[in-house]
Amino acid sequence: MIRTFADLELDQNLLEAIEEMGFDRPTQIQAEAIPQALDGKDILASAPTGTGKTAAFVIPALQYLQDFPRKKAGPARVLILTPTRELAMQVADQARALAKNTKLNIFTITGGVQYQEHAGILATTQDIVVATPGRLMEYIEAERFDCRAIEWLILDEADRMLDMGFGPTVDRLSAECRWRKQTLLFSATLEGRGVEGFTADLLKEPAEIDAEPSRRERKKITQWYHRADDMEHKLALLKVIITEQAERSIIFLKTRERLADLRVELEKAQIPCGWIQGEMPQDRRNNAIARFRDGSVNVLLATDVAARGIDLPDVSHVINFDMPRTADVYLHRIGRTARAGKKGNALSLVEAHDQPMLDRVARYTKEDIKERFIKELRPKHKKPVFKKKNKKKDDKKKTAVKGKKKTAKKKK
Repeated sequence: MIRTFADLELDQNLLEAIEEMGFDRPTQIQAEAIPQALDGKDILASAPTGTGKTAAFVIPALQYLQDFPRKKAGPARVLILTPTRELAMQVADQARALAKNTKLNIFTITGGVQYQEHAGILATTQDIVVATPGRLMEYIEAERFDCRAIEWLILDEADRMLDMGFGPTVDRLSAECRWRKQTLLFSATLEGRGVEGFTADLLKEPAEIDAEPSRRERKKITQWYHRADDMEHKLALLKVIITEQAERSIIFLKTRERLADLRVELEKAQIPCGWIQGEMPQDRRNNAIARFRDGSVNVLLATDVAARGIDLPDVSHVINFDMPRTADVYLHRIGRTARAGKKGNALSLVEAHDQPMLDRVARYTKEDIKERFIKELRPKHKKPVFKKKNKKKDDKKKTAVKGKKKTAKKKK
């Protein structure tokens, strides 16, 4: 049973870096993936963000590079592919923090960077390269990046790469790295598109790991909801929460239109906020995230598409202004708080029509989500009760109706 990072038989320099980063003990995905990866197995892992998945592939990669040090200078030995430039930068930052006591070189190759800047990197010794598929493929085609030395190929957020149309590029990159020893694939889900969009020979007899956040990890998140009578009431609740209760909050909305409306309302109330949404220019998106990171704004509005894969420190509250369409998306959202061992809060503002979704979430997470009230803003309406369909009774009714029809026909 793996309880501490020391149980993973890692080098002392890694253990010291892990301790400095404030990781107290391995999360489920780390405890399961690290030993299997170090045993030389391919990994197929389902890991939502917030479960510590980056460290789950970076730690074994760093240990491997130290176990089998390079004999001479040369190109990268570990290639990590991520769907976006932003995620590539996050992964590289975490890898550098974990590798701080080693002499390993970690670089990123992503779009939006001039070739001159990359030329310097490509000419030096690299150990780990974190890249976005499109830009890397350009360099391979121009014979400026050598894949023959790649020993580990790691795909992060594989399902999102497929959503973004990178499937064929990743398959080509896999073929270019055909001399590799191991492949590690991480995806938010393993069903359907999560993996099947890639060629079957990407992984060889992988160890399958399904790391839904454990109850213990979710226990760090206090969950509750407030009932709202209408939109006006909902806005009043939100304003009190973000001005009086929450230090730093991400507010989730289901569409860009809803996000734009809320932005206007918060501006009217003179509450500064940043926002990220789908199909937003990369520089504006980076700017919004940077402003939230450095504390220029403490409220970030987001749609689900935009928030995939971003790692933001010290989010005290995740607020569902709109309930998500599915219960697993709810888990994704609340995983933005209580990161790196900290505690967090997740609350939902629920109108009458949202109640069935809230019940579904409670069943899915197997947790009771309690109702709370703000004294001056208690709801005026009663809590709606939705009758659960009793399948057996329904079937009996249907059978009875059919029976009556048959008897009626016979009488005729």
